[in-house]
Amino acid sequence: MSLDEADSLLEVWDCNWPAVIAFDALSTQWRSGFDGPTGLDYSAIPTTLRLLGMKSSPALFEDIRTMEDAALRYFAFMRKKNGRP
Repeated sequence: MSLDEADSLLEVWDCNWPAVIAFDALSTQWRSGFDGPTGLDYSAIPTTLRLLGMKSSPALFEDIRTMEDAALRYFAFMRKKNGRP
């Protein structure tokens, strides 16, 4: 799903769009373990933000971490739903 498609399905407050765009751009930067994704590779965040023309800030980092946590919870839910530990 592209951000344009997501925009038509979800309401994202304007103040949250930078974090959504950054999180989407980091979608290939997951670290994985035996059970799947374990978290984002934080070392990729500064480069990604720079390439997007965004300034790093503690608030933006916290917003990305909040979405990371939600994604990890979803991944865990899907593993359990599909009968995997």
